[in-house]
Amino acid sequence: MTEDIKPITILMADDDEDDRMMAEEAMQEARLLNDVHFVKDGVELMEYLNYEGAYNHENAPRPDLILLDLNMPRKDGREALKEIKADPELRHIPIVVLTTSKADEDIYRTYDLGVNSYITKPVTFEGLVEVMKSLTSYWFNIVKLPSQSVRV
Repeated sequence: MTEDIKPITILMADDDEDDRMMAEEAMQEARLLNDVHFVKDGVELMEYLNYEGAYNHENAPRPDLILLDLNMPRKDGREALKEIKADPELRHIPIVVLTTSKADEDIYRTYDLGVNSYITKPVTFEGLVEVMKSLTSYWFNIVKLPSQSVRV
């Protein structure tokens, strides 16, 4: 099943530099050989997706999967999620919330807004590696992403 897997582009939106660094290291540890890009908040996320500001088609490839933190400055993940799912050009991109929040309200609200999965960030690096391995198995080996299909 894995021999015809093509690398995908992952965009992670998280304001915590340590979390971004740990996620990148966990992806390497999980042997995720995909193209990974990082933004620091919801404003940057939307600029990236809309090719605005410092982002253009060359340095901001369309992501196949977005990993989204909820609690970020300037524009939080909930606001960004709502904008993405309301945009016909962006709403097909799968979004996995990866956040410290365990609040039932956040879980229900993000699913209502169209998130594809909700994961609470593990507290250890080893836990994060396991999450990245699970994400790899599910999103990259099992699921067929919209970017891998011909649009009708």
